[in-house]
Amino acid sequence: MSKYDDVKFSKNVSSYLTLFIVLALLIVIVIGIISAFLYIRGGLQPVDEDSTETVELTIDQGYSAGDIGDILEEQGIVKNGTMFELYLRLNSISSYQAGTYQMSPAMDFEQIARTLESGTVYQEVLHRVTIPEGYTIKEIAGQLESNLPVSADDFMALMEDEAFIKELIAEYPEMLTDEILAEDIKYPLEGYLYPATYDITTEQPDLKQLVRNMLTATQQNSYSLYTSVPEYTITYEGEPMELTFHEFLTFSSLIEEEATSLADRSRIASVFLNRMSVNPAMPLQTDPTVLYALGEHQEVVLYEDLEVEDPYNTYLNTGLTPGPIAAPGQESLQSTLNPSNTDYFYFLADSEGNNHFAETYDEHLVNREKYIDNQ
Repeated sequence: MSKYDDVKFSKNVSSYLTLFIVLALLIVIVIGIISAFLYIRGGLQPVDEDSTETVELTIDQGYSAGDIGDILEEQGIVKNGTMFELYLRLNSISSYQAGTYQMSPAMDFEQIARTLESGTVYQEVLHRVTIPEGYTIKEIAGQLESNLPVSADDFMALMEDEAFIKELIAEYPEMLTDEILAEDIKYPLEGYLYPATYDITTEQPDLKQLVRNMLTATQQNSYSLYTSVPEYTITYEGEPMELTFHEFLTFSSLIEEEATSLADRSRIASVFLNRMSVNPAMPLQTDPTVLYALGEHQEVVLYEDLEVEDPYNTYLNTGLTPGPIAAPGQESLQSTLNPSNTDYFYFLADSEGNNHFAETYDEHLVNREKYIDNQ
């Protein structure tokens, strides 16, 4: 081997060594970032979200954010007192009410901070119920009956109580409008009861108060998201499309019932928007609306079902349904505001739930033959 070859070999070794060191450093940095993220996320979570126990602790006048964080960590209310202190400072929370509190390991940082700001005493959680995304009023009724000492029939009666509905409209005048009282609406509050976990501090749950809690959650999450968009519009292909909040929830509920992944939701939103804006005479033709019109769950929608005479049947009627067909979650709400920009007019789901999109009817027929007829 010549001197030239020795030098060349040495340079190659040096280059590979440098590349190896850089890659190793990058791996260490990535692992560090992921570890830090998981550590922070873990620290923000409740110590035990299923706990129904409470701990009494005292916050004296003049305590600093650091003092409070230390006490909460010592009492097992938060995982990391320093992280809670940082949360208070980042959210500019500096006003704390001195006093004795009953707090629970099930509380998150926001609940603890609000308790300290308001000076209210935390009440023991006696019941907890989770309303999944995409649930209808009837499904919510069953969920409540399965998890709480309440009757599904009593809840359904409340959903059809016109006097109660009008009380709620008066209490939430901007969010609840007369649109929910339209003749074709099956249940005025369909789609308006936010899917989330609700804690109940009374032995016998008050259904009216629970409904109000759900509406407040919708106001804080869905309605606030809707009003964050200038002039309450969604932008599609550069053009604004105005939607009332009722229409916004309705659109989002159709996506909720059709989609699985976040990417699919945005593409499905584009399909609906293409049909509504580019070709308004083209019905949306979404199967979940047929099932909602039938009022019963079916694994498969039959051709004869598509002929059901009902305002919610989007095979026979153009545009949106009279109202929501389920309670949409955040991903569907976000997809309504941020649809993909596509030329799709068709989509179908295969036996595994994967959606396949097409721009033309011929392409759609090819997808149908490939993913449905030949399966």
